[in-house]
Amino acid sequence: MSQELKMDWLPKLRARYQNRQREGKSRMLDELCADYQYERKYAIKLLRGTVAVPSGRPHPGPERLYDVIEPVVRQMWLTAEQPCGKRLASILGDWLPYYERHYGALSGRQRKLLRQVSPATLDRLLAPARAEYVRGRCGTKPGNLLRTEIPIRTGTWDLTRPGYLEADSVAHCGGSLAGDFIWSLTYTDILSGWTEGGAVWNKGATGVLAATREVEARLPFALLGFDSDNGGEFLNHHLWAYMRERKQAVEFTRSRPYHSDDNAHVEQKNWTWARQLLGYGRLADPELVAPISALYREVWAPWQNFFLPCLKLERKWREGSHWRKRYELPRTAYARLCAPGMLPLPARRLLRDRHASLDPFVLKSELEKKLTQILRPKPQ
Repeated sequence: MSQELKMDWLPKLRARYQNRQREGKSRMLDELCADYQYERKYAIKLLRGTVAVPSGRPHPGPERLYDVIEPVVRQMWLTAEQPCGKRLASILGDWLPYYERHYGALSGRQRKLLRQVSPATLDRLLAPARAEYVRGRCGTKPGNLLRTEIPIRTGTWDLTRPGYLEADSVAHCGGSLAGDFIWSLTYTDILSGWTEGGAVWNKGATGVLAATREVEARLPFALLGFDSDNGGEFLNHHLWAYMRERKQAVEFTRSRPYHSDDNAHVEQKNWTWARQLLGYGRLADPELVAPISALYREVWAPWQNFFLPCLKLERKWREGSHWRKRYELPRTAYARLCAPGMLPLPARRLLRDRHASLDPFVLKSELEKKLTQILRPKPQ
């Protein structure tokens, strides 16, 4: 509605609105909302005269400083799977060279604003985008094997160095656990957050052992400890013998039954690692196991570990009936492992060389291509 039309038309409409009965007022509101796309509450205030008619002049105050970087921030935010402002703030500086390589050079003012923008400002800047883009991309029977041999973890691990993994499985069963389908396996290092994974058919002991061996070969550090839930895919003699019968045995522990918080580091990855990627649908084609494993290995793991920062709890304490928590600044698993003293120098050099060979925008493009092929409906 133009400003001139509002000034001429509104007084007459308000007078009619005041003299109408309830049903007549409701019809007027329906017409006003349908014709001009107003929210109903705003239309009521407009007809009652309790809201001022906009004058059409620019809103007083300083110029919106960060509008100039909104397209850049939005593109990085979408590519990075819509992280929160705290995580996005640490992404902007690291991803800027890759962005300019794909989308063109930025001005000096844009670079300066990208370096100084705060997480809270990023959240406000992206509020319209969050409303526009909706995010979206199980059950396990506890096993009874080896319960007396495999101890419950009591927090005695040396968590000042990487190598202690938590493991979990995610069922791609749709709405029913009946029948055969694909399972995703997730392995997360407690200290750094480094995560690897694979896919297996029906979570059999042999397939889980093969996936675990493959994941261990890809780790940039030595495997020192292995902790899982009480599912039979992990509590079996195959995996137990693999962890124990080696030159330097791996400490194999399990969580308390029905206490998912014992494996909190890997449980929180169930969304970001498996569900966000493959969704909640049923994957009942065994031919998809190899492509999904390749997707985890070649694209998803490098993208998550090298370029997407994660929050890590620094400390927590109790005040009355509330728990207070403080988190470290968001960092990637790669940055944590490259900190002094975490890994030997040759291992850090290999990680840096691998990081230099990767590009987050190229990885995202490969991810979309491979994911389309995996989730494409199979012709009947």
